[in-house]
Amino acid sequence: MLNRIFFVCLCLCLYSAGSAMSCKWMDHKFKQFSENSLDLLDMMVHNSTNTTEDAEVEENVAFPEDLYSQASQASAQDKLGFTVQVLNGVADLFEKDYSSASWEERRVDDFRNIVTQQADGLRSCIASHSPKKNNKKLHMYFKRLSTNVLKKMDYSAESWELIRKESKNHLMRSYLLISSLLTIN
Repeated sequence: MLNRIFFVCLCLCLYSAGSAMSCKWMDHKFKQFSENSLDLLDMMVHNSTNTTEDAEVEENVAFPEDLYSQASQASAQDKLGFTVQVLNGVADLFEKDYSSASWEERRVDDFRNIVTQQADGLRSCIASHSPKKNNKKLHMYFKRLSTNVLKKMDYSAESWELIRKESKNHLMRSYLLISSLLTIN
């Protein structure tokens, strides 16, 4: 009887150690990294955005609310995977030529590094046996942001302000998505 109880306890411990719910990186660092990345985006604000172009871009590249709704209903592992993909998509956007945005290079580098570290940290929380699935619709969304916003608008300050706003929306939504998995608030 004691052997069975010990075996069950051992299995439960091993399962919880590998689950997203017990990931120490996520419990201790995710909130801090999220706050830092949002603060950096707030410091990069540029107020000369043309509202006519804003409306045009919103029609071409609408925020993927449906994808976030689906992700909110997903398993912990899938939420983590979706958030990693979002963070990688945001980091990739900031690899482009942002010179017309008049942002400090160090600030952009810090932002990109924090977002990349956040993605790496969350990736470490995903169980190794989980298949790595990328959401094709999310991938295409970030590709459209790059093409229909940055490239079409010649990497202008206005295009970068739109990307900054979209990135902030993604980071805030991702934080909300992951916060349900956090054990320490």
